[in-house]
Amino acid sequence: MTAETTKETIMTETSKDRVFIFDTTLRDGEQSPGATMTHAEKLEIAELLDDMGVDIIEAGFPIASEGDFRAVAEIAERSKSAVICGLARAQLPDIDRCWEAVKRAERPRIHTFIGTSPLHRAIPNLTQDEMAERIEQTVSHARNLCDNVQWSPMDATRTEWDYLRRVCEIAIKAGATTINIPDTVGYTAPRESAELIRRLIAEVPGGEDVIWATHCHNDLGMATANSLAAVEAGARQIECTINGLGERAGNTALEEVVMALRVRGDIMPYATDIDTRKIMQISRRVATVSGFPVQFNKAIVGKNAFAHESGIHQDGMLKNAETFEIMRPEDVGLAGTSLPLGKHSGRAALRAKLKDLGTEVGDNQLKDIFVRFKELADRKKEVFDDDILALVTATTDGDTNRLQLVNLKVVCGTGGPAEAVLEMEIDGQEYSATCTGDGPVDAAFKAVRQLHPNAARLQLYQVHAVTEGTDAQATVSVRLEEDGMIATGQSANTDTVVASVLAYIHALNRLLVRRGKTGSDVKEISYKDV
Repeated sequence: MTAETTKETIMTETSKDRVFIFDTTLRDGEQSPGATMTHAEKLEIAELLDDMGVDIIEAGFPIASEGDFRAVAEIAERSKSAVICGLARAQLPDIDRCWEAVKRAERPRIHTFIGTSPLHRAIPNLTQDEMAERIEQTVSHARNLCDNVQWSPMDATRTEWDYLRRVCEIAIKAGATTINIPDTVGYTAPRESAELIRRLIAEVPGGEDVIWATHCHNDLGMATANSLAAVEAGARQIECTINGLGERAGNTALEEVVMALRVRGDIMPYATDIDTRKIMQISRRVATVSGFPVQFNKAIVGKNAFAHESGIHQDGMLKNAETFEIMRPEDVGLAGTSLPLGKHSGRAALRAKLKDLGTEVGDNQLKDIFVRFKELADRKKEVFDDDILALVTATTDGDTNRLQLVNLKVVCGTGGPAEAVLEMEIDGQEYSATCTGDGPVDAAFKAVRQLHPNAARLQLYQVHAVTEGTDAQATVSVRLEEDGMIATGQSANTDTVVASVLAYIHALNRLLVRRGKTGSDVKEISYKDV
């Protein structure tokens, strides 16, 4: 099979204006400190990506841990339409392990990489010739296993031009069908990004027979701009993540490049197969499972992306929505109309509201959400859409419930230390503790630790109000680290202290699950990001 034939097989019935979306939320996104997902969460996100129309899903780094291998292998077996890709360093055992994980996919891909810039060549202490030899060996090995091979020169944008051109040619001759050009540290600018892709396509022998891809990081805030510039120069694959999740400042945000191509098709006439109406649903789900909330003013998926407070803006919107909106909320999966809910609303109305908000839940989860919705409706005058979404976020997603909150009372004020009286159920038995602390949350957390001793370190404690008013729900996010394992917990309640304890217990329950998996959810080796 020739490189040209393979390209046609990968990009079925394509035209020069088709851009392929390569999502690496489950690999690059999960590398963001604290964003580790459970096995079940990875499978769920992969299914959502596949259903949304993502072309290639980079499901993980199979040799990193047994947990990563199992997740990639199961995603490969469950895949419907998307190419399922695994990452492998330029080492034969990595590539073999990657192939074992993805080979059961209907459309598998091996993605192998090596750092080619002077800084990255110094890490394995390889000369240019030694690295070139390794590239030829490893890409050839990958191609002997799989017809669909992607190769990446890590830190390409800081690699000497002559050497970058040389190694890209070697990779193509060795059988790579996609050449990805990573801006690993977010160093480049749009003009440079475009020029680099343009020169590579024009000057690398065999460049016309492969797909050129771009992978941009957001360290200088230019990831989306750099990716779009690369597409205009001839790249036909964009590597990205949901919500721009990723190491440091993150990656190119899938929702940004997809909607930019859709809205500005007049100057960027390139198409994707993404069903944009599913963007909000997966954005919210990724935010929940990763523990990384979306900033309010985030493009496309932020809470304020379609909100208008200025009087002039509101007046314009009432007269013509296009005055201040360049896309419709419905285009990204937001409900166009509002169905008010209150304490007299039933399950059917709640399910319909959730569907309008882009969230589908099973019967058991709906039952749990409905109970808490009724409790909330009794406490609040008005239940907003964001309140309902917070209830969904606060579910335990099937994690173990060995630890459960039974009752909490706190006493605090200016007269002395705060006191928390906590009742918890642990493995079916009820226990109680009374602790003091520097504030009610500190006292309550101490009471939890007294009843359930643990060495988990609190990495993140974050509170934000879901809606306006003194009766607003507080959504609390907690991130814990213990022996290299990281777990996040979230909860929402009109009582901030109760929400805090519920989120803390949620995270502890997740740690209990991960202890029982012999570290399968923990990265067991260190590796660099592509």
